[in-house]
Amino acid sequence: MATKLRLQRRGRKNYPFYQIIVADSRAPRDGKYIERIGSYNPNTHPATITLDFERALYWLQTGAQPTDTVRNILSDEGVLLKKHLLGGVRKGAFDEAEAERRFEAWKNSKSQLNQKIKDKDEEQKRADEKARLNAEKEVNKTRAEELAKKRAEEEAANAPAPVKEETPAVEETVEVAEPTVEPAVEETVEVAEPTVEPAVEETVEAAEPTVEAAVEETVEVAEPTTVEAVVEETAEAKVEEAPAKEEAPATETTPAEAAEEKAEEKAEEKE
Repeated sequence: MATKLRLQRRGRKNYPFYQIIVADSRAPRDGKYIERIGSYNPNTHPATITLDFERALYWLQTGAQPTDTVRNILSDEGVLLKKHLLGGVRKGAFDEAEAERRFEAWKNSKSQLNQKIKDKDEEQKRADEKARLNAEKEVNKTRAEELAKKRAEEEAANAPAPVKEETPAVEETVEVAEPTVEPAVEETVEVAEPTVEPAVEETVEAAEPTVEAAVEETVEVAEPTTVEAVVEETAEAKVEEAPAKEEAPATETTPAEAAEEKAEEKAEEKE
């Protein structure tokens, strides 16, 4: 029976994962197999390989034929080199200790090379991360500047009219208005005072002689006509009444006589 070392696909869509198997050359790819000796994951860098070294070497020595991909994997893991060295020991070219020393030297160099590749990948990863962070900082800075500019424009648009520009205008108006009002008031007062005072003085001066004259004329006219005549008439009446009052006590009348006199007077009046 012809045996082969090949890959059997596993994993999901767009993310393949392979198993390294020993199977009959006539079996389908994902069908029945004889033995599983390792796995291969190409999705990492470098690719992740797990391999049973001794079983892979055994199957190579018994005549199993690897596929191209599996051959490359076995070469990277040193299985083919080990097989070659053991062939030299069988032919007597060198002993087994020499073969083991040569294999260890190759294995150390290979591990160093793999470590350099890993270090390089890590450095590249850090550089990419740093570049990404710097780019993100630049983007954030640009956004912050744009946002600050937008806010400044909005504040300028929503801000009320500046007071500092209006204040000088008010001050100028006041400065211009003050000298205009003060002279007007002063002129009005200066003009009004002489106009009112002379009028009042003239009125008083004109009124005083009129009143005095009227009083003098009234006194002059009233004294000879009214006062003297009234005094004289009053004195004459008093003189006339005085004898009557003096006669009244001389005649003593009784109530009966007074009643008779009244009756006579009434009779005379009726006649």
